[in-house]
Amino acid sequence: MDVSCPELIARLDRSVEAGSLDAITAMVKADLEELLARGAVALPDRFRQPRADTYARRLLHRDPAGRYTAIVMTWAPGQGTPVHDHGGLWCVEGVVEGQIAVTQYDVAPAGGRSYVVTAHETIRAGVGTAGRLIPPTDHHVIVNALADRPSLTLHVYGGDLCQCQVFTPQADGLYTSQVRGLSFHD
Repeated sequence: MDVSCPELIARLDRSVEAGSLDAITAMVKADLEELLARGAVALPDRFRQPRADTYARRLLHRDPAGRYTAIVMTWAPGQGTPVHDHGGLWCVEGVVEGQIAVTQYDVAPAGGRSYVVTAHETIRAGVGTAGRLIPPTDHHVIVNALADRPSLTLHVYGGDLCQCQVFTPQADGLYTSQVRGLSFHD
């Protein structure tokens, strides 16, 4: 556990005992919104360093009982994700610093290995904002919405997210998918 975030970890430990996925994610979302809005999640400088090649994904805390992991992502200007899911895990994402743009997607099989991927509205989220994703409605893209500085987000997953499904556009307008392994930086 990172000693700079004891209140966050105590609240997450309590919230993951709420019962249903809806109740758990609602409590985690409320916790993140309140803590982030008042600046109560103090991150060491190593979490603020962007990477040139991709957004940085750094482990903040892994619950010893395996109920959740808390991960900080650092987004340099222009960095974002492809359309992806969360490998069957629930997730609550909150903005620690900066601003992000999140676009939700519907993904439907189109035969074979192809998918129809349809974008919905994009929301801009600032500090203290959090959203929750419960499979199967968890397909989205995250992008740093600031052109001049990094943004930091805190992601709490209902387990250890070590792979996800990524959707790549094809020339015919459909998408293919592949499973992408995930790791931590630094």
